[in-house]
Amino acid sequence: MTADIIDGKAFAAGLRARVAELVPAFQAAAGRVPGLAVVLVGEDPASAVYVRSKGKQTRECGMESFEHKLPAETTQEALIALVDQLNADPAVDGILVQLPLPKHIDEQAVLLRINPDKDVDGFHPVNAGRLATGLHGFVPCTPLGCLMLLEDRLGDLTGLDAVVIGRSNIVGKPMAALLTRASATVTIVHSRTRNLPHYLKHADIVVAAVGRAHFVKGEWLKPGATVIDVGINRTDAGLVGDVDFDSAASVAGAITPVPGGVGPMTIACLLRNTLVAAHRNAGVALEKGVI
Repeated sequence: MTADIIDGKAFAAGLRARVAELVPAFQAAAGRVPGLAVVLVGEDPASAVYVRSKGKQTRECGMESFEHKLPAETTQEALIALVDQLNADPAVDGILVQLPLPKHIDEQAVLLRINPDKDVDGFHPVNAGRLATGLHGFVPCTPLGCLMLLEDRLGDLTGLDAVVIGRSNIVGKPMAALLTRASATVTIVHSRTRNLPHYLKHADIVVAAVGRAHFVKGEWLKPGATVIDVGINRTDAGLVGDVDFDSAASVAGAITPVPGGVGPMTIACLLRNTLVAAHRNAGVALEKGVI
């Protein structure tokens, strides 16, 4: 058996197209286009590439991109002052502070300063609480993209056994919450779990977000499982995921590749969240389920 490849790149392109189609109606109703502000502090090369890509795709969807590039020596006070300015700007619907920040800046203090209704990254504790309690809020973009891929592949997730490998606030915990909300039966495991393969053997869904190259082996998987590989690990052989792709693809029913799987979904979901934020901030109704 060879697993079907889940094409995140194609799905993300479709999602971006749906976002772009909805922008003109919002503009007609609100008198402006949605706006996303991205703040980059320092010269981290990977972050700079990512920010450029976000700006390009934001503009391609017909939305406004506000890019703030600050020197690495920027003080925490100056960064928080900029966040306050963006919170108060009615043209800005979403605020994203690119992580990691320089070591002298307290990331949590900065993220806490973002208005939760403009927190399109979904990192603010208020949005984490909203997700945990079933209220409307913003969900971190990577797990939201994973859920979209799973529902596109499997349809209704009710009653399926899902294992999330990793417990980070950015992926693992919100992924488990989303799957729980979708009525899957969810187990969270991690690098310190005893006999980790035992849990995977029974899983219909595996989401790997542990940050270790080729960590998940094909022989650990239940035949026919759907495997979502969130990992992006740089090795001498190039970018690889947290799943040993070759061995997993011989057992799984479907699997995301790295690159080209979950990665493209992250920015697409960021644009989706920005459009949703714009409608809420402007008091313009958005038909449920359109994105």
